[in-house]
Amino acid sequence: MNSVIPRAQAIADARAVLDRARLRIARDRAAGRLSPEHELIIRRLERQQRRNRTAAPVERTAA
Repeated sequence: MNSVIPRAQAIADARAVLDRARLRIARDRAAGRLSPEHELIIRRLERQQRRNRTAAPVERTAA
């Protein structure tokens, strides 16, 4: 029998998995357990996220 997972539950589950992965990466990074290559990847992704946040378009409606 196929069971259907509600959309809200699927999103909550995915966010929980992502949060656990981010926490694990942060702990490894703080402990110096990441390779230099992985550290560079994380730094690049952080730069991209900062750039995307500051470059978010502001939508305005015509008056």
